[in-house]
Amino acid sequence: MQPNLLILGGTTEATALAKAVHEAGLRAIISFAGRVERPARQPLQRRIGGFGGVDGLARYLRAEQITHVIDATHPFAAQMSAHAVAACAQTGTALVALTRAPWSPQKGDNWQHVGGMDEALAALDRPARRVMLAVGRMHLDDFAPNPQHFYLLRLVDPPKTPPAFPDHHVLVSRGPFTADADRALMQRFDIDLVVSKNAGGTGAYAKIDAARRLGLPVLMIDRPAIPERAEVFSVAEAMDWIAHAGTLRGV
Repeated sequence: MQPNLLILGGTTEATALAKAVHEAGLRAIISFAGRVERPARQPLQRRIGGFGGVDGLARYLRAEQITHVIDATHPFAAQMSAHAVAACAQTGTALVALTRAPWSPQKGDNWQHVGGMDEALAALDRPARRVMLAVGRMHLDDFAPNPQHFYLLRLVDPPKTPPAFPDHHVLVSRGPFTADADRALMQRFDIDLVVSKNAGGTGAYAKIDAARRLGLPVLMIDRPAIPERAEVFSVAEAMDWIAHAGTLRGV
């Protein structure tokens, strides 16, 4: 049977995989949650919106006769990833995650690790700082209880309503970014603290590199727990898995 793929997208890795799948002539659809108003252009058929939980995703896999699911969502999209694990187990569909290894501190880094948004919020309950808040549009309201800080917000899409911070600046920009540009940005806004998810990969790492160069502390939000699943870390590995699903350790 020819493979019929569902790519759960939203990352640069998903876009690269979609290109490779298209060039290989494979049948596939790429799905987006719909949280970004201008998703990157794709060579594959797109689907936008949720599935309706585990049962909804399982119904979709059966109805579309999906043979392989590649979870290339963001490492913090824990609910979608957990639903994919459960729905694929329920339907007997092959599943792999195309993900990024998390960042690790290097010499010169000054990280404070926190376990989630609640812990990050608690860590910001301190006198006013000038904060680069790099957590994405969906989590901005989580930080409203600490209005004493200046917040520099870099977003893919303009916010639909003004952020709930009395002192902030919004930059609308899509990465990848460079360490030199991020260092200049932090100096321009006199940033003295960076708050970041541990997204991994290279596209969002520039701010971490820039913080190290400037000697700035980073409040690093650790990744959420996700049920055990097979993982690959490159498009080439994902394409090999598609060709040999069932032979990769953990599949």
